[in-house]
Amino acid sequence: IDEIEALSSIYGDDWCVVDEDEKIYCIKISDCLDQPKWTLCLQVILPPGYPTAEPPIYQLNAPWLRGQEYMELANSLEEIYVQNLGESILYLWVEKIREILIEKAQSSDPEPDIKKTTEEVDEDDGDDFLLEYQPIQEDQIKMLNYMTSESQEDEELPPIHHGSPITDRRSTFQAHLAPVVTTRQVKRVLEKLYENKKIASATHNIYAYRIYCEDKQTFLQDCEDDGETAAGGRLLHLMQILNVHNVLVVVSRWYGGILLGPDRFKHINNCARNVLVE
Repeated sequence: IDEIEALSSIYGDDWCVVDEDEKIYCIKISDCLDQPKWTLCLQVILPPGYPTAEPPIYQLNAPWLRGQEYMELANSLEEIYVQNLGESILYLWVEKIREILIEKAQSSDPEPDIKKTTEEVDEDDGDDFLLEYQPIQEDQIKMLNYMTSESQEDEELPPIHHGSPITDRRSTFQAHLAPVVTTRQVKRVLEKLYENKKIASATHNIYAYRIYCEDKQTFLQDCEDDGETAAGGRLLHLMQILNVHNVLVVVSRWYGGILLGPDRFKHINNCARNVLVE
């Protein structure tokens, strides 16, 4: 607990709690703070025996990281674990990764080409066990990258897809998805959904969207908890890990009178993941 609190304080917004109860965390690491060239996401699960008897279970995610480089980095992390048996090692791991990223930035390695590797990220992250999602195939990426002509994008209501509901102890969760390329379209989709009396009567309508701005090569993204504290941020984080863009996901929850605890976040993420895969 002390280690987690310290890391949260040290890394601030780069430290993300994916699931507190399961001790799943995600740390975004880059070569510098201002204009990072090389970034990497380290996801860890801390098993019950950590740190005295078990190492963290980890996953390294980056569009440029594959093959030999992945193996060398993994070997470095395992070496640190062996040299510090029984001790807390997450800080050492993060700083080792940062050191390698700084070396890459200072070397003659060409900078990662985000445009060329976007689809590779989806393929590589498909088998990431931490959030249990399925790989996104190329035709699904094209659907998520839905574009409208500039003359119509503000007027046209994008198609809305409704996912299969999940019910647990009388609470029901259902995700809705629409491809969007402007915040105006986000607003139009939300207005259209709220015209449905059942959706409008939901206890919470949590949503998140990510829109890729080609000219600035940045993401326009936002989320809404709608009374379910931290749910919007978790949903947005799931979308970031899946590397989806130009899409809005809304998860409706109808409360059934029985508290679900952290299971509610699992259902929200599973609903969202399922509708994205569909």
